[in-house]
Amino acid sequence: MATERLTNILSHVSPSQSPIDKLTTKSPSDIVITLALRTSLTKSHRGAFKDTPLDGLLFKTLEQVVQRSCFPPHHVGDICLGNVRDGRATYMIRAAALAAGYPVPTCTSSVNRFCSSSLTATQHVANEVASGLIEVGVAIGAETLSQGNVRLERPFVEEIMEANGDAADCMQSMGQTSENVGREFEVSREQQDWYAVESYRRAEVAQREGWFGDEIAPVKVKVKGKDGREEEVLVEKDDVRYGTTYEGIAKLKPAFPEFGDRSHAGNSSQVTDGAAAIVLMKRSKAKELGVPVLAKYVGTAIEGLAPRIMGIGPALVIPKLLKQYNLEMNDIDVVEINEAFASMAVYCRDKLGLGWDRMNPRGGAIAIGHPFGCTGVRQIVTGLSECRRRKAKLLVTSMCMGTGMGMAGLFVNEVT
Repeated sequence: MATERLTNILSHVSPSQSPIDKLTTKSPSDIVITLALRTSLTKSHRGAFKDTPLDGLLFKTLEQVVQRSCFPPHHVGDICLGNVRDGRATYMIRAAALAAGYPVPTCTSSVNRFCSSSLTATQHVANEVASGLIEVGVAIGAETLSQGNVRLERPFVEEIMEANGDAADCMQSMGQTSENVGREFEVSREQQDWYAVESYRRAEVAQREGWFGDEIAPVKVKVKGKDGREEEVLVEKDDVRYGTTYEGIAKLKPAFPEFGDRSHAGNSSQVTDGAAAIVLMKRSKAKELGVPVLAKYVGTAIEGLAPRIMGIGPALVIPKLLKQYNLEMNDIDVVEINEAFASMAVYCRDKLGLGWDRMNPRGGAIAIGHPFGCTGVRQIVTGLSECRRRKAKLLVTSMCMGTGMGMAGLFVNEVT
């Protein structure tokens, strides 16, 4: 313990260290990621997970975490699930964890911060490890949109609806907010369509080249055919639509014509099912367990904004995150920004002055899908894999969130 404290002190007092040097300096107290995996992302209602409910998806994912962790599951003190649309998720994660092999003393919880739910779960687990509440934790995100997408059944109470515009704007659908961004910031349909086509192309290249191979943990599930019979299948690839062209999606009708004519099925995130998980612990614990370190978790930032333009959250929160660590945008090697809609992706890319080669190099949610609660951790898994391929160091992931919030995370890849 004394050696760890001395190392921590020395890592903070070296005046010659640059901000990047400070981040990449290794300390026993660092919060590190020792495992990062995800399932395939499959089309809701049509893909291989269409008949797998949330508890089944959680069990399959945690089973893979147990098998691949290289240490006994009793070391895990807590598992935090990010999930958006299922109010029963807390029951399901507890049962799935026990069934997957985690012992009774391992605790579980669920958190909902809309699309940043599993990035929030990552932050919660990292904070628990840093404080000493637990030694090892799992952050997992999962969503089965095949089971439906529940929205508010009624307007807010009168006092909220009449309080101010921002409060009432929390009722706006995500499609409406996308049209708001396109209109208010002059992101044309043409710009959005060209962006979407490139996202599809990148995902196609990544799949053809096998880049997703070290991300995806294949799982077996049962799928019902048209005749009602069940068949067990191995799910090991994302549902990627090949050959998407500008000419093709330019013909698609607007999805939200009551609000505008720029967003449609081709330039909005795919509706998919999937899950992703990471294991976090201190570097000293990883050494004790003899497990390899994939990456270092540095920190997160959050920032609220007007709900009607919720999609531009990454453009606000990423600079806030970088400022916390005295970094510039050019210091970051890979940036994963959630492509909820092309409108916000184009705006954030241009507002941040971000070289497109560093942003979503393998395509994003437009091409491979956006299972709401899953995407926060899925971005970490994908981003770290891309950092390894590029032999790069710094990764930033960022999400926009319904009702107007942005969240971002900073990570250091340690496998080159």
